[in-house]
Amino acid sequence: MSLLLQKAPKFTAPALVNGEIVQNFSLEQYLGKQYVVLFFYPKDFSGVCPTEMWALEESLSAFAEKEAAVVACSTDTEEVHQAWVNTPRDKNGIEGVTFPIIADTAKTIASNFGVLAGYGDLDDEGNATFVGAPIALRGTYIINKEGTVMHESHNFFTIARNIPSVLRELDALRNFEVNGEICLANWKAEMAV
Repeated sequence: MSLLLQKAPKFTAPALVNGEIVQNFSLEQYLGKQYVVLFFYPKDFSGVCPTEMWALEESLSAFAEKEAAVVACSTDTEEVHQAWVNTPRDKNGIEGVTFPIIADTAKTIASNFGVLAGYGDLDDEGNATFVGAPIALRGTYIINKEGTVMHESHNFFTIARNIPSVLRELDALRNFEVNGEICLANWKAEMAV
């Protein structure tokens, strides 16, 4: 089910923020102040995820220029996030990454945003079981300053996002919200008046 044009699901969860673990992280701190680009990814220390995290970190100033905070989320623990941030890049770590990384160990955030791979079911004896991989798909959400989801996309585990494409979606949204202009096919920010 799509969240487009709905309020982003609320949550409070542990997160790694600037290398430190915080217990009560929430997107509500951005309401009325910034757009939020929320990235779900499958696993720390995996093959594709570090490349996205590095690309996001390298693009933070571009997001900030567009009044957007970057926030990541996976189903790994906050301690694993911290270990990953403290691991050098040449060892598959993301040392130097500064944006918040949410720990969704209960898997409720990924589930509420519709990016939890797999589903709960019952076996033949009526016992709860999980079918599939209980980790997040690659989900991207752009949430406006009022807390409404204005863009969403989902990718399979092995397909990394293109960060310039996400920046283009953010530019298009801001152009519409600020200037009231629609964005035609192949629209680029430099086309804005």
